[in-house]
Amino acid sequence: MLTAIFRFFIIWYICGVFLLSFDLLPPWLEWANSVFLITAGVIGGIYFTQLYGWLRGILYSFIVMAVSIYVEHLGVQSGFLFGDYSYGENFGLKIVDTPVTIGFAWLLVIGCSHELARGITRRFDFFPRTVLFVLTGSLIAVTMDLILDPVAYKVQQYWIWDEPGVYYDIPLSNFFGWFVLSLLFHLISLVLFNRDTTLISKLWYGRMAFIYGAIIFMFGLLAVIGGVGGAALLVVVLSFIWYGLYFWGGRHDKSEEK
Repeated sequence: MLTAIFRFFIIWYICGVFLLSFDLLPPWLEWANSVFLITAGVIGGIYFTQLYGWLRGILYSFIVMAVSIYVEHLGVQSGFLFGDYSYGENFGLKIVDTPVTIGFAWLLVIGCSHELARGITRRFDFFPRTVLFVLTGSLIAVTMDLILDPVAYKVQQYWIWDEPGVYYDIPLSNFFGWFVLSLLFHLISLVLFNRDTTLISKLWYGRMAFIYGAIIFMFGLLAVIGGVGGAALLVVVLSFIWYGLYFWGGRHDKSEEK
């Protein structure tokens, strides 16, 4: 069942890359974006259930979704944390001006950054691993937003910024907000699960690491097509660094299995 959901996501992802890249998505199919985000969030939630067990994984996933939707709502209403912005009409069902799908999107981002940070910090014994995990996970989440936001704003217009910024007209407060909120989520994971964990199915290590790259590829391609290729170049370079550190840390995982 879980593998079937993952395969469905991959198929939907491939269709999405094709339709969006060639601008073939008709207006009546805009709901497909919501299905993509919801499925992506479910994948992130499955990862946490496989990492922490079903009960705690579901609890953590609910916390990420509920808190992110509430904070985004505050952002839309008052500019809290991120800056002044508003969502368009093609981002799915809204609750008080905030799309429900944004909670699923955050769940995917935290899942990807959680897994990469987990792998990266496995071999760092000369620095407090918990501190490094939280900081690394937050920076990886911000790395994702460095490509997500320019594409969502400049290319797809899923949301609109009401104030100018230095990075593709996006205020720096947005990236600061992403760092702070990601930091909070990674801290919560340490508070709730302050011990080493082993995946019920180790397939989900690789699957979450793969999905990070898939998301970067998809939005990087859309960035190049949409005229914000500089964002794609920056994030690809940063992602190569993250992946390099992740696979270096993964060698430690293998040595522990012997």
